[in-house]
Amino acid sequence: MWNSSSSVLLPPGSRALFLQPFWDHILLHHLALASSPFFPLLLAFSSYVLFSLPFAVLDLLGERTPSFHRYKIQKGRQPTTRMMAASFARAVYNHLVFVVPAIFISSLVAPPPPLPVSAPTVREVFTGSLGVLLVFDTQYYIWHLVHHRNRHLYRWVHALHHDYVAPFSWASEHLSVVELMTVGFWGNLDPILLHCHPLTAWAAAVISIWMSVEDHIGYDLPWSLSRLVPLGLFGGAPAHDMHHQKPNSNFAPFFCHWDRIFGTAARSEPETDKILRRKDNF
Repeated sequence: MWNSSSSVLLPPGSRALFLQPFWDHILLHHLALASSPFFPLLLAFSSYVLFSLPFAVLDLLGERTPSFHRYKIQKGRQPTTRMMAASFARAVYNHLVFVVPAIFISSLVAPPPPLPVSAPTVREVFTGSLGVLLVFDTQYYIWHLVHHRNRHLYRWVHALHHDYVAPFSWASEHLSVVELMTVGFWGNLDPILLHCHPLTAWAAAVISIWMSVEDHIGYDLPWSLSRLVPLGLFGGAPAHDMHHQKPNSNFAPFFCHWDRIFGTAARSEPETDKILRRKDNF
């Protein structure tokens, strides 16, 4: 996404109180990595793995960890090692076969600009990241709604993500190539449209990956964003879990305002006997 020349000069007067020393360290000691067009991909995929692993362990332990299992939304549906491996393998395959070549070709056609010398302020990182998340939330809400309302788009593009009625952490990237590339395109374009600093774009990417994983963990934990964010503005796992049970509801990936405005919101409900008796769609 960004690049930098080898001769980076750091004017003494440009140093900020908080983020500038950190940014200087990156430019002086990790310039090759940070300026690589593959760094955003490495950052995003490693975040996906690190955020998903703890919840995968919880799923495998199941009822042996009652302090956590009691927060499981669909207790009658437990992901297996085979299911987790299949979703992770699909994510690896999609990235290696499609995303990596796409980044390589795009970097040849349009080389990334140099990394800036100055760091953003903390306020710029916060507002920029929030702006990226809100724009993406709007884009994906529209895309998601259209793909659920059009049976052909749903079948050929989005249906794969609904292989599982009860989502789990690895399933956040259980996607078709078209959906993954669409999400990746927005993830790269939105920070550019909002004139974000690379550090802001990276922060927004990590936050969005965390929020996406949390959407799919299948646990309504007391410290999750859906409980911490006031006024129920963030849907989180309860809202997205309900989407996998009732696919014509809760289309927004992160926030709840679009679903409320357009009447597509559905509240999470306790697991019923009917759901438990339903044929397993894993």
